[in-house]
Amino acid sequence: MQTVVLQDLSIGYLAKGNQKVVASGLTASIESGQLTCLLGQNGIGKSTLLRTLSAFQPPLGGDILLNTASTERRSLTHLSDRELSRLIGVVLTEKPDVQNLTAREMVGMGRSPYTGFWGTLTDDDQKIVDDVIRLVGIETLQERMVQTLSDGERQKVMIAKALAQQTPVIYLDEPTAFLDFPSKVEIMQLLRRLAVDEEKTIFLSTHDVELALQLADSIWLMEPQSVLSVGTPQELAAQGVLGRFIERDGITFDKNALTIQVSK
Repeated sequence: MQTVVLQDLSIGYLAKGNQKVVASGLTASIESGQLTCLLGQNGIGKSTLLRTLSAFQPPLGGDILLNTASTERRSLTHLSDRELSRLIGVVLTEKPDVQNLTAREMVGMGRSPYTGFWGTLTDDDQKIVDDVIRLVGIETLQERMVQTLSDGERQKVMIAKALAQQTPVIYLDEPTAFLDFPSKVEIMQLLRRLAVDEEKTIFLSTHDVELALQLADSIWLMEPQSVLSVGTPQELAAQGVLGRFIERDGITFDKNALTIQVSK
């Protein structure tokens, strides 16, 4: 069982030689076996937090710890690139810039942390690719070229690639962006099923608030002044946190039904 622990974390970046702090004092845990969704207004720092959790950029302060049942907590900053590639999988919003690569070959690239210099897949690697393709339900897509896939189909392929990497932790940045509504629902249902059934630690940012409220086990809401509210959708609704985030002129939030109404 894998848990990601944030300890008094400060995130941000360097701008003209100076540190630009986006958020600070972030303390929370991402649990395995749950789907955790990150919400917040544009520019609040969701992408910066995801990049920091993924070790794409260093924290400005505090620490990120990975905790497993078999090993003691280890700081993200003390892990090698090879170790990170076997612990954390990342699915980005950007379309992969590839040509003449089949969906199966793309999924197979998830095995790169385990293959040799030439990246040749063994029979065991191929079996893992078969298993995740079946798990995600993209058997009919595997011989299609990636550039011919729809946005929803391609997103499933990228999720399968992350699963082929066999990491206990998977981060996703806006995985439902650019998808039609049925595809959004399908992807979110898939991710929750993978979290629960496969005991993965799955953490994603999203603007699809209503879907997150219906399908997430845990919600992280980033607010101004570095406030991070964490809880189940029901808990954050009862505390008034979700209403404060959602409600505007013409927009009301029903905290009991967890639904949003828009007036005409």
